[in-house]
This record gives sequence, structure tokens and C-alpha cells, in this order.
Amino acid sequence: MHFTKLRLLGFKSFVDPTELGISPGLTGVVGPNGCGKSNLLEALRWVMGETRASVMRGEGMEDVIFAGSGRRPARNHAEVTLTLDNRDRRAPSGFNDADTLEVVRRITREAGSAYRANGKEARARDVQMLFADASTGAQSPSLVRQGQISELINARPKARRRVLEEAAGISGLYQRRHEAELTEANLGRVGDVVDALAAQLGTLARQAKQAARYREIAEALRRVEAMLLCRLWRDAEEERAATAAALTEAARLAGAAQYEASEAARLRLESDEAMPDAREEDAVAAAILQRLMIERDRHAAETRAVSERIRGLEANLGQLAADREREAALDGDAEAMETRLAAEAGDLEAEGAGHDEALGTARDAAAQAGGALGAAEAEFDARAEAAARLLAEHQAAERAVSDARRRAEELGRGLSQAEGAHHAAREEQARAGTIRVEAAAAAEDSRFRAEEAEAREADATARAALAEAEGAAKALAGEAAGLERLLTRPRDAKAQIVDCVRVAPGFEGAFGAALADDLTLPEGEEGTGWRVLPPYDAAAPLPEGVEPLAAHVAAPAALARRLAAIGVVSRADGDRLWRALGQGQRLVSREGDLWRW
Repeated sequence: MHFTKLRLLGFKSFVDPTELGISPGLTGVVGPNGCGKSNLLEALRWVMGETRASVMRGEGMEDVIFAGSGRRPARNHAEVTLTLDNRDRRAPSGFNDADTLEVVRRITREAGSAYRANGKEARARDVQMLFADASTGAQSPSLVRQGQISELINARPKARRRVLEEAAGISGLYQRRHEAELTEANLGRVGDVVDALAAQLGTLARQAKQAARYREIAEALRRVEAMLLCRLWRDAEEERAATAAALTEAARLAGAAQYEASEAARLRLESDEAMPDAREEDAVAAAILQRLMIERDRHAAETRAVSERIRGLEANLGQLAADREREAALDGDAEAMETRLAAEAGDLEAEGAGHDEALGTARDAAAQAGGALGAAEAEFDARAEAAARLLAEHQAAERAVSDARRRAEELGRGLSQAEGAHHAAREEQARAGTIRVEAAAAAEDSRFRAEEAEAREADATARAALAEAEGAAKALAGEAAGLERLLTRPRDAKAQIVDCVRVAPGFEGAFGAALADDLTLPEGEEGTGWRVLPPYDAAAPLPEGVEPLAAHVAAPAALARRLAAIGVVSRADGDRLWRALGQGQRLVSREGDLWRW
């Protein structure tokens, strides 16, 4: 079999129609990597019936269609045509009627592929058998792809046997043998199918008998239903005739009754004309009846209103009784609260007995700090004056050194015109004088810098002492103001939660940092303040090794949930453990540090 021409259209990178002529002898295709040389070999395999997408280097067979580029759109189909020389008439009988044989394979997206041989539709199996009889095909070892030589060298004996069979020209026989085996297997399956159909035939025969019986019964039912409908129609017709006769009789009776009614109306008119007084009395009686009915309705409405008022007064009485009980309970609570507040006032007075002395001591310390501040400011002013004086002296010394240098330069230029010996002596003398002046200026500058550094150090020390004194004074003033606010709080103000808390010594800073301004809120069920809530169903535990703050604080039940989520640690442990906190948890130190979740 001799291939003469290969034509590609929309196959992989060959978007435009491309023809490759295969002349007798050796035909080669040379080009750089990526120019499409491998695509030509894959086109040969594909048109000869290749069905594996992996051999085509794709995930699906539709990947052989041109997928588009930045300048050209994708194609919807691909086509490869292979022209064969059949002048020797070696093709199978179905394709052996022309000197040239054209095999075309065309694939369309979402429609699959189709084969044509010399313009006629052909099966894929027929095309594969055509090339198998010629000892070639899509899987033929004669189509050597990249790396196939090493595969043949390392191939198993079965694969080598296939190569030898193709070289001997008997691969088509093996293909036909495989087809015959498949046909024999299919014939066996046909026998099984025939047996299954025979079994189904008996079932269908029984079903056909049942269907015939059903048709007979249905026909009998239709006849019976027709007879029944005919009978019902006859009964309805007889009933209709009887009803028509009854209607005629009723119409006659209605005419007679209408005549009697007209006579009765005439007699009523005559009676009305004869009895005007009775009509007037009837009207008066009707008016009296209407007035009585109106009075009855009014009395009924008043009765309902009185009943509603009575029910409202009874509800008010119940509410007043409840209010009286609540007021009595509130009076009892107020008396208990007054007693507790009196006790707390006594405790506060006892606790505040030494506050005046502490306040006086704080004020004395503040006065001493103010005196120290004044002394430090006076010393700072003195040192500033000394620094200014030293700066002035330094500037004067610099000016003297500059004048001396300028005069020495003038003397040097004058002496340069003298004789050699006097010039050398004068020059040495001027140099010695200049060195002495510079030494004196350097000594003066060193002394000034030392005094300036000493003054700056003293000034920094004074400023630090002043800042420390001011901080201590502000802290004492804040503490005094807080104590004063605590002592001067109105007696009628709500009790704060801090009044009900007792903290172990040493943990005051930790407790204050944990709750801060929330300690000034009252405890109660109305308005803003602390309220008792049930404990958590599954509260998250504090980090391992953390001591809870609740162990050092005696507080009301309203603070239980808050204190259970606060732990006490050292400063170093707080920086290390705060990342392990759960939702709502906090860490505090005795010094007043706070870490939140």
C-alpha cells in the first residue's frame, strides 16, 4: 500500500487546509520544535481508525479540533483525508473499484466522527480492516513515534511477535480471526437471546389470552350498560310525561288561587275604607311600642355599662390590694436597707477615722514636693546662668584665639622678607607663640565643656526629681479626691456593687483592673446595674496553671459569672498565656495589668 497524499483541515494546529504530498522514495518533514511534525503522524493514526484519546495527546477525541488562538476563533470540526494508490487492486472487495482510494475521517463537536471511502459512508471497522489487510494501521509498529525504538527493544515477546506478523503481512488474517471469534461469541449470545425470547413468548401468549378475555368481558359490559341506559331513559320519559300533567294541573290551580287572591285584596280594600279608626289606633299602638323598645334598649345599655364599671372597680380593688402588699414589701426592704446602710455608714466612719490624717500627710508630702520643686527650679536657673556665662567666656576665648592666629600670620608674612637667619628665628618664635595660644584656648574650651556637661547632668537630675514629685502629688490628690467622693456620697443614692465586695489583701489592684468602672453600678432587678444570672451550662475553663480571681474575692451572686472568667497571673505569665483565653475570659496581675480574650 502506497500513501500518496495527506490532507488536513482544522486538525490540531493545521487550521487552514494543508496538503502533504508523499512521493515515491523518501519524504521528510523538517522543522523546529512545536511546528507540528508530531501532528502529521497523529493525523495518519487518526484517519486509520485510532480510538484512544491518550495516543492523540488529549483527554477526549474532540481535543484534535483546533481550539482557537489569540487571533483566530476555534473550529467546530476537523477533517483528515488520506489518498492511497490502488492501481495494483490490493484493497478489499468493497474498496477495490478505483485506481485511487480516498479515506476521510471527519469529527464534529458533540456529534462524534464519521468515515467516508471514495465518497461513500463507511464503518470504522471496515476502515481498520482495510489497513490491517495491508499490514498497517493506527497501532502499527511501522508508525514510529518518539521513544518507540526503545520500547521495541525492551518489548515483551508478544509485542515482538506482533511486529513480525505485520512484517510477514499476516496481521490482517489475525484481525479477521479476531472478528470471527467475536462473531462466534455473538452467535452464542444470539442463541441465549432466542431462548429468552421463547420464554417471553409463552408469557406473552398467556397475556394475549387474558387480553382477549378482557375484550369479551368489556364488550358484555358495554351491552349491559347500553340496556341499562335505555331502561333509565324510558323511566325518565314516563316521569317527564307525569310531571307535565302535574304541571298543567298546578297551573290551573294557580289561576284559581290568583283569582281568589284578587277577590281577597278587593275585600281588604273595602275593609280598610270601612275601618279608618282601627288603623289610627294601630298606628298609635305601634308608636308606643317603638318608644318602649327604645327605652328597653337604653336600660339594657346602662345595665351593661354599670356591669363593666363594677368589673373595672373590682379589678382596681385587686390591683390596689396587690400594690398595698408590694408597698408593704418595699417598706420592709427599705427598712432592711436603711439598717444595712446605717451599719455600712458606721463602718465607713470607722474606716474613715484615719483618712483625715492620711489626707494631711498627703498634703504635707505635696507641700514638701512643691518646696523641692521650687528648690530644683532655683538650682536649674542658677545652672542655666552659669552655663550662659561659660558660653560667653568660650565665645570670647574663641575670638582671642582667632585674633592671635591672624596677628601671627601677619607677623609671619612680615618676617619672611627679613634675612635668612632672622627669618628662621622669628618664624620659630612665632610658631612657639602660636602653640602657646592654642594650648591656652584648648584648655579653656575643655574646662567650659566639662562645666557644661556637669550643668546638663544636674539639670536632668532636677527635672527627674521634679517629675517624680509631681507624679506623687497627682496620685495623692487623686486618691484624696476618690476618698472624698466616697465619704460625701448622698445617703439616698443606690448602693454600688463595690460596697458589697470584700477583696483579700494584695489583690485590690487585680480586682480593680478586672472590673474598673463597672464597680460603681448598683445591684438590682430594675434599671441599669448588676443582675443575677444562672451559671453557664458548659463554661470554658481558664488556661492551665491560672488561679481564678473568685478565690480571693467575696462578692454577691451577681458577680459569679464575671469572676469565674477572670484569672490571676504574673506579668510574665500573662504575656505568655493570653493567647489561650476563651470567649469572655480575662487575665489580671496584682500590679493591675489586664489581658483580654
